[in-house]
Amino acid sequence: MLPAPVLEEVQSQLLSYKESGVSIVEMSHRSSAFIEVARELEHRLRRLMHIPDTYAVLFLQGGATLQFSMVPMNLGKSGRFAYLDSGTWSKKAIQDASRFGDVVLAGSSAATTYGTIPVWPESIQDVDYLHLTLNNTIEGTRYTALPETNVPLVADVSSNILAEAIDVERFGLIYAGAQKNIGPAGLTLVVIRRDLIVERDLPSYLAYSKHVDTLLNTPATFSFYVAERVLAWIEAEGGVSEMERRNREKSERLYHALDTSSLFRPIVTDTTCRSLTNIPFTTGDDVTDEAFRKFAEMRGLIELGGHRSVGGLRASLYNAMPLEGVNRLIETMQEFEQGGHDVSY
Repeated sequence: MLPAPVLEEVQSQLLSYKESGVSIVEMSHRSSAFIEVARELEHRLRRLMHIPDTYAVLFLQGGATLQFSMVPMNLGKSGRFAYLDSGTWSKKAIQDASRFGDVVLAGSSAATTYGTIPVWPESIQDVDYLHLTLNNTIEGTRYTALPETNVPLVADVSSNILAEAIDVERFGLIYAGAQKNIGPAGLTLVVIRRDLIVERDLPSYLAYSKHVDTLLNTPATFSFYVAERVLAWIEAEGGVSEMERRNREKSERLYHALDTSSLFRPIVTDTTCRSLTNIPFTTGDDVTDEAFRKFAEMRGLIELGGHRSVGGLRASLYNAMPLEGVNRLIETMQEFEQGGHDVSY
């Protein structure tokens, strides 16, 4: 979901960007206008996330999925990488990393069906880095504490970047697909400590060193532009701290409704690791879940189906989702519950 003011501004600029006679989707990535967009995008991201100059900000493509391979390609030295397994996306990252070396499983919450966050050892040594998925979109869990480690910490922050404070300097590298809280799909952010960037014998696009302080190839220009406008909106609204305050209010309100409902229940029962942005829930019956999804859709609430790999229901409360959206969902849940949850919808 994108902020309505941003969509309206994008619409107004679509035919002619700043009265240039050229649409933003037609503009050359080497033009002065687009170079300014790219410059502002980086400046705003650095301000919002307090990214120091000791870190490079790379704008790539391929989503977080490409980073599952680029991370071990670029950070691998000994060929041993540690991973924390907290669900679907970390498992995918582990699978791809295993093509480039030996993956050490530092912890896993598979035994709890990923309803909790993994426990990690006190010390992790003899590996090139430790990787974790900071927020788990499918399972609905998040890390509220980070491992203390003397190796670089690497994190997939695709679903909680700019939704809550992230201490960048605790990490050697973070990466994120933009399509959750930043803008439309097509843009991937990598924030990497500069001392970790070394020249590698890799195809040019796959080497972080080739992307530092430059645009190696034609980027997703429209995604850049919308992302810059979204970051401007976040700044104007009060920054990441305000986004986190709103997200806590939204999630707490929905969790309370689920915890006190006689029909619906949250999937994640451990209150210490519940996600602020992705809340999976269920009635406990697939037919009733689907009936509610259709019931809600008829009332203008869409995309409430759970991930195809797990089913059930899921509400995603990204930054642009207003509190009114959560209130509408809760009211609709109560209406369905009080109406005897007719499964004929």
